[in-house]
Amino acid sequence: MTMKFEEKCGDNGSLVGRNQSYPGEKHQPKGKPITNGEAEFYAKQEANGKCSVPRKSLNMYTWQEIQRHNQEADQWLVINRKVYNVSSWADRHPGGRRVLNHYAGEDATDVFRAMHPEPDIVQLYLKPLLIGELAPGEHSQERHKNAQSSFLQHDVGHLSIFKKSKWNHVMHKFVMCHLKGLSANWWNYRHFQHHVKPNIYPKDPDIDMGPLFLLGDSQPVKYGKKKIKYINYEKQHLYFYMVGLPLLMPVYFNLQSMQVMYLRRYWVDIAWVSSFYIRYFITFGPYYGIFGTVLLIYLVKFLESPWIAYVTQMSHIPMRMSTEENRDWLSTQVLATCNIEQSFFNDWFTGHLNFQIEHHLFPTMPRHNYHKVAPLVRSLCAKHGLQYVNKPMLRAFGDIVRALKKSAALWVDAYYET
Repeated sequence: MTMKFEEKCGDNGSLVGRNQSYPGEKHQPKGKPITNGEAEFYAKQEANGKCSVPRKSLNMYTWQEIQRHNQEADQWLVINRKVYNVSSWADRHPGGRRVLNHYAGEDATDVFRAMHPEPDIVQLYLKPLLIGELAPGEHSQERHKNAQSSFLQHDVGHLSIFKKSKWNHVMHKFVMCHLKGLSANWWNYRHFQHHVKPNIYPKDPDIDMGPLFLLGDSQPVKYGKKKIKYINYEKQHLYFYMVGLPLLMPVYFNLQSMQVMYLRRYWVDIAWVSSFYIRYFITFGPYYGIFGTVLLIYLVKFLESPWIAYVTQMSHIPMRMSTEENRDWLSTQVLATCNIEQSFFNDWFTGHLNFQIEHHLFPTMPRHNYHKVAPLVRSLCAKHGLQYVNKPMLRAFGDIVRALKKSAALWVDAYYET
């Protein structure tokens, strides 16, 4: 049953009213806020506890009501006990619509803190979407989630001193599009989904490698029972060396990036990526010609491919994969990731991504800080009975193949089952 309550200042001083605007805030025709200096000033004022707005009534909701709104066209989520209807705004979400849909009907407080380094400014966008609050008798998170584990995200988050800015956005475009020849938007939307729901079918695109590879325990059985055999999956751990390692970057990522840019009309990314190819042809065309320059581009990507495949997959493929279990943030990230032992070489070779658990818990934290929070994360995992996996690098490389072989055996058993 929906109840009403009076508007008040939130715990951090922010308002919880519906359809309110900050002084100085403008709107585009579609309703997307455009912030200016005055609006940001008000956001910071409210974050400091200054609140003097008349009281209004808002709805209060139970988790049972909220969880019904988990469809693509009807999405509610909860942040800090506030209920937001993001259905009409999802297409304008900078992280992509699917990220919001993955948390529809759930508590998104921890993932919100992890992915937004400046939450006070984000409040400008949240205000018009606010429709109510959790009823007083409701838990802050769904009952089966471990709410105690979320304190780490709040208490250690101060180490995430790196602030996002328009220059970070430009640099990301420059590195991804101009230096690597890949769409920055494509990478963002794919990678954000991986971070919020790692190793969860079908929400993590990184584990959807069919029909080439079958991963985890459930996907091979599903294919086997349906008698699906695009390739002889019994040998997937062998052709991983011939296909997965050398072709991930020059073929799979390249083609997918181009497809997404074209279908979604990412004109800015198309212009940036065009500058990547123009630079190559101007620099090397006079020496190698058009065909030779194209070969050079793909040779560089071919050499990079095994590195990116090993560094990204050794921490995920051997770990737990499942359908949505609606776990708390800490459990979701730790069960799907593992670390590689720290050493000078490992830190350099992986770019500090050997601390993959910490990278997933604190995605906006500078990587050189991961080793500082690792002991805290390890102790928290021990407290809550979560296995904190830390292994040698060579063993991690081998675990990729062993995991693929195990999945292949599950497919064989299901496929030939009479």
